[in-house]
Amino acid sequence: MTEEEGRFDSVLFAMAEQHPGGVPDLMATIASFLNRKTDFFTGGGNWEKMMLDIFREEGNKAKAVEDKKKREREAAEKRRQEVILKKKKEEEESARKPETAAITEVTDEEAEKLQKEIEKEKNASEEEVSQPIEDEEDEKEKGKLRPNAGNGCDLDKYRWTQTLQEVELRVPLNVNFSVKSRDVVVKIGKRTLTVGLKGQEPIINGELCAEVKMEDSVWVIQDKNHIQLNFEKVNQMSWWDRLLTTDPPISTRKINPEPSKLSDLDGETRSMVEKMMYDQRQKEMGLPTSDEQNKQNILKKFMEQHPEMDFSKCKFN
Repeated sequence: MTEEEGRFDSVLFAMAEQHPGGVPDLMATIASFLNRKTDFFTGGGNWEKMMLDIFREEGNKAKAVEDKKKREREAAEKRRQEVILKKKKEEEESARKPETAAITEVTDEEAEKLQKEIEKEKNASEEEVSQPIEDEEDEKEKGKLRPNAGNGCDLDKYRWTQTLQEVELRVPLNVNFSVKSRDVVVKIGKRTLTVGLKGQEPIINGELCAEVKMEDSVWVIQDKNHIQLNFEKVNQMSWWDRLLTTDPPISTRKINPEPSKLSDLDGETRSMVEKMMYDQRQKEMGLPTSDEQNKQNILKKFMEQHPEMDFSKCKFN
């Protein structure tokens, strides 16, 4: 969606909210306006063809977006099934091995290589930890962490990224042996999360900042010493400002959603998300939301139409 296409979204959304009958009522209002205030229907032009051409073009766009979303859903489901299958195979492989082999033996050369990787990642993580925002005029935003490139946060023990729909978490285990499924503990609740190695203090053990869909949550061991978790948000119309309730918050004002991600949403959902994000920014800056602006505009217009009335002693909420 281009900036030009979305220029009147907030106005149209405000209009739509005042039509309990939905789209048919909104279209009737627009048609009535064209009838009463313009010569759209009587000016000699072929208005029916014009309307059909416009709606066919938008319909084709909507179908293209829906087809793209369907393909991406199918691809995401395929990836999810592959992750589940990989995890199942690892568990079956672990079950076939004796329980005493909790730690896989490695050669001195492999151990040295793993140790170097651990040190490298440790040093990199120390350098890449999300930094507090200092150059911010709004005092409420000062001290909050700047989001990483994935709109999440890089912390000492883990990093996470997010879209409006999903959260991806990557937890390094910092061990010098090849980790198997049987070596780790991962518990994903509706709003709780525990991740760590068996017999050791959990790396993550706390309350998530919002609810996730347990049935759609998956995890897998990657690179022999990392755990990657993917879970779907229950509320898919808000950005998380932290992973756990005890984490330092990031500035959601600094989040930069990719246009392609917003364009993947259907028209109604995209408009609601854009309105929500606009209202959130307005509230954070102490400015009126789109609904409040609409009410102010209506009130201002009414006052201009009735100059004989004295509103100086009126209180408006």
